[in-house]
Amino acid sequence: MTGTTPRELLLPRYVREDPAARTPVGFPDYRSTALRAPLRTPVDLPHRLTEVTGPVLGEDRVQPHDADLTWRNGGEAVGQRILVHGRVLDSDGRPVPGALVEVWQANASGRYRHVVDTWPAPLDPHFDGLGRVVTDSLGRYEFLTVKPGAYPWGNHHNAWRPAHIHFSLFGRAFTQRLVTQMYFPDDPLFGQDPIYNAIPAAARHRAVGRFSLERTQDNWALAFEWDVVLRGTEQTPFETEDDGDVA
Repeated sequence: MTGTTPRELLLPRYVREDPAARTPVGFPDYRSTALRAPLRTPVDLPHRLTEVTGPVLGEDRVQPHDADLTWRNGGEAVGQRILVHGRVLDSDGRPVPGALVEVWQANASGRYRHVVDTWPAPLDPHFDGLGRVVTDSLGRYEFLTVKPGAYPWGNHHNAWRPAHIHFSLFGRAFTQRLVTQMYFPDDPLFGQDPIYNAIPAAARHRAVGRFSLERTQDNWALAFEWDVVLRGTEQTPFETEDDGDVA
């Protein structure tokens, strides 16, 4: 602009996570990471305006019924109803509005509706395990679903995954995606699950939802609260390794 000194565009920076609390990409006990973890140290590329701006999708595509996983194909899913709710927060504890939160999970018997899941647990014709919602102005999200069952996964002898729900969070650009999963408190399978144990011990509690009697709905559904913190010292453990620059 004439008469002014050009200024460099400043992109947001965030408090960096303590490396000791970062979940490793490659973890020997989690066997499949040997096939997908990088063999060399990743190179950080600068984030410019095109990487951190631009819409992901129109919010009108996300409908209220997308957040209710208990009713599909004209019928009600089998299993214990649960209300999973919480907030998406940045490193300063501020709410993140307008974030797309997607979930996927196994059904009450521990089986996914997916062609590669063939273990002999029953499929539920009224449960597809998929849901999505956009956070409100206070960063809040909420899903009604059924508690997923444990399932065998062949990682080691007698290997069973604890009950969990997968979460994907999109920001305002395609590069702003984070993937994680929420566990349930006091699961007896924690001790032998290498995915859970890949999280440094000091940070494992951040991956576990909290039972909420206050939000439990009388005669209808138990409630679990789980906040997702995108960056900083209380960052939620994610399944991607990054340098903490951009949420």
